[in-house]
Amino acid sequence: MDLSFSSAVVILLLVMDPIGNIPLFVTLLRPVEPARRLKVILRECAIAFVILIGFALFGRALLGILGISDSSLTIAGGVILFLIALRMIFRHPEGVFGESVQGEPFIVPLATPSIAGPAAIAAVVLLVSREPVRLYEWLGAITVGMLVMVTVLLAAERLARLAGERVLMASERLMGLILTAIAVEMFLRGIRAFAAHW
Repeated sequence: MDLSFSSAVVILLLVMDPIGNIPLFVTLLRPVEPARRLKVILRECAIAFVILIGFALFGRALLGILGISDSSLTIAGGVILFLIALRMIFRHPEGVFGESVQGEPFIVPLATPSIAGPAAIAAVVLLVSREPVRLYEWLGAITVGMLVMVTVLLAAERLARLAGERVLMASERLMGLILTAIAVEMFLRGIRAFAAHW
């Protein structure tokens, strides 16, 4: 199944989960001075963007060096995505990734794994490895996804106040449900690709 540009953007948004990240960003940035919050959000999104672009450009070469096949990556990506989706549906008090940070967050856990996490990295590498000739299209999809992410996170506090905790939780669980289906599809596709080589 060939993915369109819009489908790639939607998948990346689902795995980066801007709505689900709102409570985490609001909580972790609460001790930070309001004047600095904008800079922290932009910095963390920029770091996550660089990580994803780096894996889009060099992830395939890294897979070759490590001897990891596309089918193995697809299966592993499906498993990781499934585990993250389950944590989104059955929410934990400490969040999807379970990290806690003292003071101003830097790289962990906001840039990674909240935005550029294992599922997002796997999705980016899979997109490029499946159709490397469309590299610039995938880079564009990452850029659009990150712009949406930045827009949502810049309005995170306002959205959290307007929507309320219940609506945010329901949205995160809905995204988790969709991610579960995508994860199962990735896993089955990896199994089929592996079986085809035998």
